[in-house]
Amino acid sequence: MKKRRIVLASILKPVDDTRMREKLAASLARLEDYEVYVIGYPSRSKTPADSITRITLKSFKRISIGRLLAPLAVLKSCIQVKPELLIVNTHELLMVSVINRILFGTKIVYDIQENYARNILHTTAFAWPLKPVLAAWVRLKEMLLTPLLHGVLLAEKCYENELPFVRSKSMVLENKAVIPDNFNRQPPADKIKLVFTGTLAESTGVFQAISLAEKLNQLNPKVELEIIGYCAVPATLLKIKSAIAGCSFIKLTGGDQLVPHAEILEAIRTASFGIICYPLAPHIRGKVPTKLYEYLACQLPILLQPEPAWAELCEPHHATVTVDFDNPDLPKILAQRNDSFYTSQPVNVTWQDEEARFLEQVLKFLI
Repeated sequence: MKKRRIVLASILKPVDDTRMREKLAASLARLEDYEVYVIGYPSRSKTPADSITRITLKSFKRISIGRLLAPLAVLKSCIQVKPELLIVNTHELLMVSVINRILFGTKIVYDIQENYARNILHTTAFAWPLKPVLAAWVRLKEMLLTPLLHGVLLAEKCYENELPFVRSKSMVLENKAVIPDNFNRQPPADKIKLVFTGTLAESTGVFQAISLAEKLNQLNPKVELEIIGYCAVPATLLKIKSAIAGCSFIKLTGGDQLVPHAEILEAIRTASFGIICYPLAPHIRGKVPTKLYEYLACQLPILLQPEPAWAELCEPHHATVTVDFDNPDLPKILAQRNDSFYTSQPVNVTWQDEEARFLEQVLKFLI
């Protein structure tokens, strides 16, 4: 009997993207009688020995003709595979999804990981004259095509209010952590290793992390910082490299390359503290950083900005040291490094807490 097919597709996310492959695709692959395909950007990680088929797009620069042509490559692959269900996580593939519905009756799900229009307006990815035009185009496209979708997944609860036009078709599916069963933290005994993981950008606080590490290192030379993640804006990457030039205690991993999730988990495993600091901006308000769930699941102590919603998640477990990144109390931070963190096990922070609801929703589309 021929198996039914499901495709998850992206343009900028790698084929081994944590949410697309390690969460959604891995969960779907456990269903009987289904073949699961993932289409995405090239990755440095090795292809795992599992039942998920990876289809890799050609490499391209973030702003290039190659990116404009990438949806056509995705469309070609979808026409070849002919999935019954297509899950896309970018507005750039909404038209591809609709074409598949017209040609093959494919069920379409839009996995909204970001409020893309708001991001365009409030980050430095595009020049200012382009921002309002691109943001308006993205929002118009989403609003016009939403009636043709079968379902919408929202990675953040706040998107229910920010994107009211998808509310009738949406389900919140938070970006909680996927951690290996044998994961066991082993922080160094001879130093204080800080980590800053994930997207490297001004809006994610990477420069605040660098500044804090420099100040702490001046008081205690045992303080080190590993910055690990991908920076999409070349000018920002140059600024990061300039900021850490001459700082032998700061290591940059990734930068101009996507970093496999396994490498990020290894950095967390060998860290003393994780840093979470997002400069206040409209596109950040109301969101819960994915790495907050990840640090909690890994029981990594966190140097955390005083954001009430984030502190509420962490407080029951004594997981954090609260830091005013504009005016940090350095002696207090260093004094708290020997505190007893994680006096209780964090709950409801892993993907297992979301998986059953996700599969239940997907099966409704496949009946």
